[in-house]
Amino acid sequence: MPTPQQPIRSPFHAASTAADVMAGVDLSGRIAIVTGGHSGIGLVTARRLAEAGANVIVPARDPHRAREALADVGQVEVQAMDLMQPDSIQAFARRIVAQGNPISLLINCAGIMAAPLLRDAQSHESQFATNHLGHYRLTCGLWPALVAGKGRVIAVSSRGHQIAGIDFQDIDFQQRPYDKWLAYGQSKTANALFALALDRRGSPHGIRAFSLHPGQILTDLARHLSTEEIAAFDIYDQQGKPRVEPESGLKTLEQGAATGLWCATSKDLDNQGGVYCEDCNIAPINDAALGRKGVAHWAADPELAERLWALSRQWTGMDVA
Repeated sequence: MPTPQQPIRSPFHAASTAADVMAGVDLSGRIAIVTGGHSGIGLVTARRLAEAGANVIVPARDPHRAREALADVGQVEVQAMDLMQPDSIQAFARRIVAQGNPISLLINCAGIMAAPLLRDAQSHESQFATNHLGHYRLTCGLWPALVAGKGRVIAVSSRGHQIAGIDFQDIDFQQRPYDKWLAYGQSKTANALFALALDRRGSPHGIRAFSLHPGQILTDLARHLSTEEIAAFDIYDQQGKPRVEPESGLKTLEQGAATGLWCATSKDLDNQGGVYCEDCNIAPINDAALGRKGVAHWAADPELAERLWALSRQWTGMDVA
């Protein structure tokens, strides 16, 4: 069966940086929203978008901390929003839509990884609630502004999606024992399936959606991991410094932000959408010959994407229209 997961002729590669991708890109007058835009690759993303002329909005659970991190970045506005709180997401989206300005880019970069078991007010497991349901609610809430801007929506997934598909019988670990890595894996699979289903709904309105693996970068995302768990990733050299081997996935922050920015701005993707990307290109379907590169078949399955969308609509009471 044909798949859109076919690499194209991209001028960039695994070692390309955010600066490389954004060279010559003019976003003057455009509005971009970047969740997680005050730390890690989100901060690099917000900075590069602002340098290209975009007016960047960063929703953050801790606005004070976010403003401190972004103090040296012009054209950035921080607003309060908590991805674990539906009312907070709704209030943020309503404020943005009420302003009447089109949104050109929504980059869903915020996330948590391998967190201890925690549930939101609706009893959803926190990684699924934050990484998927929170961004689902946000996208639906911003829909009128995204339609007006014919925007691109970027879901930052991870190679971690290869850990697990979605267990539709027990997403929230109500019956099975909680496993923080299975929970993370299915939340990252959800990011990829979300982009696939969203693109089908958005493309008639000029909205395209993409998901991506940014690379393996030690950031605050690893805050729930022990020293031993971090060491097991083999990301440090003999001097204790982070190894940089882009082809194997070990990247700098600037390299890690590159694929998301490429998805957000590349003209080579004008007629594409719904695909999972890595190393500034569309990724192939993963198989044994590729090692860990590529997208798992369960994260690129249109039927599973529709199943997840229907469940997300049921759980949140929200949809795009």
